[in-house]
Amino acid sequence: MSTTARTKRPTIRDVAAKAGVSKSLVSLVFSAPQTVSSYRKELVLKAADELGFSPSFLARSLATETGTFIGILVADLHNPLFAQIVDQVRIALEAEGEYSFMTSAMLFNSQGEQILDSKTVSALIDLRPKSVLVVGSIPDLHRLASLPESVDIVIASAISKDIARATTVRSNDEIGMRLLIEHLIENGHQKISHISVDAGDVSKSRRGAYESVMKEKGLARFISVEFAKSATEIDGFEAAARLMNSQTPPTAITAFNDLLAIGAQGATDGTVAITGYDNTFLADLRQISLTSVDPGNTEIADKAAQLLLKNDKAERAKTYLMEPKLIVRNSSKSLVRNN
Repeated sequence: MSTTARTKRPTIRDVAAKAGVSKSLVSLVFSAPQTVSSYRKELVLKAADELGFSPSFLARSLATETGTFIGILVADLHNPLFAQIVDQVRIALEAEGEYSFMTSAMLFNSQGEQILDSKTVSALIDLRPKSVLVVGSIPDLHRLASLPESVDIVIASAISKDIARATTVRSNDEIGMRLLIEHLIENGHQKISHISVDAGDVSKSRRGAYESVMKEKGLARFISVEFAKSATEIDGFEAAARLMNSQTPPTAITAFNDLLAIGAQGATDGTVAITGYDNTFLADLRQISLTSVDPGNTEIADKAAQLLLKNDKAERAKTYLMEPKLIVRNSSKSLVRNN
């Protein structure tokens, strides 16, 4: 046997011949397994395994008009909130026989700034996904508008103003920030500051909710927003340090997300109440014990998966707000009676 013969990659025709079925049936097993009987599916999968055949989902997607996979764009792979949502969505898709392809939409430039990875986004569009899930806030999202109208776009844990047909699933920020501030007020705090980031509509939404609730509670004079360079622990530490070194340091700090709040904990002496948002697994670590808002991560992931699987045009352009819950831990339990 020649080297060429030994290394020849098995084809879909080879699998069909070995299983004794048609080529179209083999294609269905790998593209829409839910439409094939268990018996015939087992025949095909057994033949494919014996031949060492693995289908090229990229080739199949490019060869069809509707695409054969669901693309997932993640704003930040370092954010545990996004990882949790992506994992849960992929499990739900896998259970229904759907293939997903995930990639980060952002990268760091030579100055250490996070920017859009435009080449990766363009590549995903070129591969012709059947639908797209975007997790987190991504700038210049209007690029996805070039996808065919048949392609559903679902936005999770972010706000999209760039794509009119996109469906959004996210936390109700107004309720979440209200829960945090009311909790802090009940513990005697009035000098409540907020650490935010300048980029992203979600940060703007939570910042606006913080200011609105503070005014409603008669605490407008104590409104103080400190901007971090990015939503990371290091920048959270630096932002909190600036607040603590100001002429009127706060007795409590709310942060746009858990990572900023964890950084803020390191810049205080333990007497300042710190709260986050997103209720990531980090918040529950004993050494951190961070009070945080659970934005309904499980519900967001489940709803996003449902929308991707349903592919219902009637759901387009809708916004689904999940009910957040306050999770109280040690970071906010200090009582202050004299502000």
